[in-house]
Amino acid sequence: MKRPAVFLAAFCASLFSVSVPGRADVFTFKADRMSGGRAAGREVTVLVGNAEVRSDNLVLRAGRIEIRGDDNQFIDCMGSVEGIEEEKEILFKTDRLRYDRKLKIARLEGDSTLEDRKNEIVARGRFIEYDDTAEITVFQISVRLFKNEMVCRSEYAVYRREEKLLDLSGFPVVFKKDDEFRADRIRVDLDTEDVTMEGAVSGSIKS
Repeated sequence: MKRPAVFLAAFCASLFSVSVPGRADVFTFKADRMSGGRAAGREVTVLVGNAEVRSDNLVLRAGRIEIRGDDNQFIDCMGSVEGIEEEKEILFKTDRLRYDRKLKIARLEGDSTLEDRKNEIVARGRFIEYDDTAEITVFQISVRLFKNEMVCRSEYAVYRREEKLLDLSGFPVVFKKDDEFRADRIRVDLDTEDVTMEGAVSGSIKS
């Protein structure tokens, strides 16, 4: 009797989104296969194959997604992870993503890309932490940010989306067309593309 029940659950999961009341939104998911248990303190749902989770304005897709915690608070995505924050038009791709639905914080690990389409920005790094509520993103390790003809590089960066400001540290360098700017710390106004530098400032400007 157990095998037909498991098969039916997996079949339903592959065809329909299952709505579960969350703390502040409606949480839905679907996949080719589904397994898990709801024992107290060990709540887990595992989605495998074309897995998709929707929480408020956030959509996550991956080869495998694990959902844990009370009210499905923690989401762990693995394998060709893609996502979009639909209202803000923020897209991302990564090897692994961990998301806290209560705090609305996403952590991307591995080769990761974040695209802010409204502000025409594409950024890459090996670790990205995106705080949806504060609209602040932290990038670490081999950071690259592209906007129009400007390229920013560093080992650490903080992007304040609302203010359209980018703070770079860890061997930062900014290229604007044929111009090059280096310093210990660099701030870029992504709206005007003005550059402010502090500490060991150097660069070159082509006439």
